[in-house]
Amino acid sequence: MGQPLFLLSDPQDITRFALRRMAEELGFTDIRKALGISNIKEELNRQSDGVVVVLDYSELNTSEEELLLLHLRHPGVHFLLFSEQLSRDFLRRMLLGNSQFSVVLKDSPLCEIVEALQTVAKGRQYICTDAQSLINTPEQHDADRSPLTKTEKDILRLLALGKKSKDIAAERFLSVHTVMTHRKNIFRKLGVNNAQEAIRYALRAGIVDPLEYYI
Repeated sequence: MGQPLFLLSDPQDITRFALRRMAEELGFTDIRKALGISNIKEELNRQSDGVVVVLDYSELNTSEEELLLLHLRHPGVHFLLFSEQLSRDFLRRMLLGNSQFSVVLKDSPLCEIVEALQTVAKGRQYICTDAQSLINTPEQHDADRSPLTKTEKDILRLLALGKKSKDIAAERFLSVHTVMTHRKNIFRKLGVNNAQEAIRYALRAGIVDPLEYYI
């Protein structure tokens, strides 16, 4: 692939200046400022193939869902999350199984920031050392606070692994009606509207192993 277009979306002038200088020293020449989600959308409507958006998600006035929707609309774009701090749950949802999102933290060593720019410019995913460690942190305490019963957790795990209600019923020697009742109770207790939202909870709470889910 040719040289990418770098869109810098960081509210701090000094950070954008530093990123621009690093990118230029690496030989990249097409570097633009795109502050805010609306400016990013405008730029991507003009060009979306071969674009790297470097953004501070914690300072960007948008939601996770809107960012994912932007990715779906422009699959040729690579997003490099460049923030001071990001939660483990957010990182897992954005990075696991989605190679178009990368992350490097602002307190990462300079060599990692440079490596991140070089890697995403080639269209590959980059996850800095600290973010990788955070993603791999066990979540046992989260599961212990779950409002679900053990049976409901087991059924939710099977749902997350793609099992249909009739398959779960056969595996657990239950009727399909009983499984459907458990399913409704799971949704009610978690305050979610569909299986996808419930699965996201299961991943965050450690009820299902992310690697097992994405295989």
